[in-house]
Amino acid sequence: MSAPAQAAHPAPSDYPDTIDAAVLKVAGVVVLGAIMSILDITVVNVALPKLQTTFTGTDHPLAYSTVAWTVTAYTLALATVIPMTGWAADRFGTKRLYMLAITLFTAGSVLCASAGSINQLILFRVLQGLGGGLLMPLGMTIMTRAAGPKRMGRLMAILGIPMLLGPILGPILGGYLIDKVSWHWIFLINLPLGVLALAYAAWALPKDNPQPSESFDFLGMLMMSPGLAMFLYGVSSIPGEGTFFAPKVMGWGSAGLALLVAFVVYSFKPEHPLLDFRLFANRNLTVATVTMFIFGAAFFGGLLLVPTYFQQVRGEDALHAGLLVAPQGIGAMLTMPIAGALADKKPVGRIVPFGLIAIIIGMFLLSRVDGSTSYWGYIIPVLFLMGLGMGGTMMPIMTSAIKTLTAHQVARGSTLLNITQQIASSVGVAIMSVVLTNGLSNDKLIAQAGAFRIASEHVTDPAQMQKLLQDFPLVGSILAKYGTDQAAGAAALATQVREAMGTVFGHSFLVAAFLVLLTLVPAYFLPREHEESHLTDDESAPQVLIH
Repeated sequence: MSAPAQAAHPAPSDYPDTIDAAVLKVAGVVVLGAIMSILDITVVNVALPKLQTTFTGTDHPLAYSTVAWTVTAYTLALATVIPMTGWAADRFGTKRLYMLAITLFTAGSVLCASAGSINQLILFRVLQGLGGGLLMPLGMTIMTRAAGPKRMGRLMAILGIPMLLGPILGPILGGYLIDKVSWHWIFLINLPLGVLALAYAAWALPKDNPQPSESFDFLGMLMMSPGLAMFLYGVSSIPGEGTFFAPKVMGWGSAGLALLVAFVVYSFKPEHPLLDFRLFANRNLTVATVTMFIFGAAFFGGLLLVPTYFQQVRGEDALHAGLLVAPQGIGAMLTMPIAGALADKKPVGRIVPFGLIAIIIGMFLLSRVDGSTSYWGYIIPVLFLMGLGMGGTMMPIMTSAIKTLTAHQVARGSTLLNITQQIASSVGVAIMSVVLTNGLSNDKLIAQAGAFRIASEHVTDPAQMQKLLQDFPLVGSILAKYGTDQAAGAAALATQVREAMGTVFGHSFLVAAFLVLLTLVPAYFLPREHEESHLTDDESAPQVLIH
């Protein structure tokens, strides 16, 4: 095919050194779309306990592993559609595709709010994910082409705003809507946001003039998307099955992995593959991607435990759990712009390790929590420290990867980074879910207390109750200390169960700490000398004009 006639990419000297109003106008579109996508993930996370009883009533709650598919289905759709972003952006134009993604996401949100069963909700979450999967890689492509090479670090800091607002506002907003309004509004909130984002995109982004130069890799798509979906389905089934070696996990996971391996081997043959693994010939991109994968699996897996600890161990409602998690996002908000500015001037290999060390220290400190650890005296300062570390880690890693690419490689490079992040997050969540689930089920007191509560719900005969107490000796020994004072005995039992659960969460945080510690290995190979940006190397690369 002939090359498209496109405007020459500006020379490096044509880009200003500061983030000007023109870039901020485009950034507003990208940030708003990314906020919709990321906020929705964190909002739904705190809604899972509510969804267990929404469709079946409090007497017949759904299994947690069932409602968790409302999160998994979204992630699967997200990961499946991301590989198409690079080709679709060339074929249809970034503005059209971005507005289509917002429309799909918004329509999916409205359908989710109208769901009458858990199966309908899971299906509509897939539609929502198809739109959400396009937003981040498209946004990254739009922003990098608009800002140029001199402002990459500060640009990635702007793009990191949604990653900050998600952990801060998501749990708080979700908790408020669930407790004070209704679960429907965790999805309906996207309707006004979607309309605003569409209007803003129509105004701020220039008109598309797509002239595609690449054919679509249909064979690669037939291997990549089903393979990735099956692999993530297998991985996401681990918490429900309780082991990595369950037939469901091994069957789906192995089949998906086989397709993915075949896809990787095949991808080096076509001129324009669905995912361009040739980009990994770039050492800096490879190191940054490996670092991001290990970090994403460890950090986001551990992040899942924090609101769960507040709700299950400390008895907080969704709103208060969200408020207690906010210090982590506030810490990241402080360091992310600083790290972004430094990444424009200093090698990221001299920035990222400091952020990782802060997170590692925080994770190790969290491993000492129990059922009564002080909030303000211990947990909140630790979460704030971890937030400081996060702000100095994620965006500099992505900056290092993007700076090594030429302008026409950005769409495909950002696709690789987003796929890596999605897979890492799914793997990390699955690992930490298994660690936590097995820890809770293996603790004898927790297991006996749960079984005793269910067995004693409708027991009124004293002889039967005495028999139950013999069947559950750990529970019986605690209650026996209080004789006929049942209220005091129940309170003492609940206190000891919370302490035991706190210990299990502490052990789970310790596993997460060691996983983050592993990130220091690839981080050691991040660039330690000045990096020249290659965004303007290809003068015929397509660009996003700013008006």
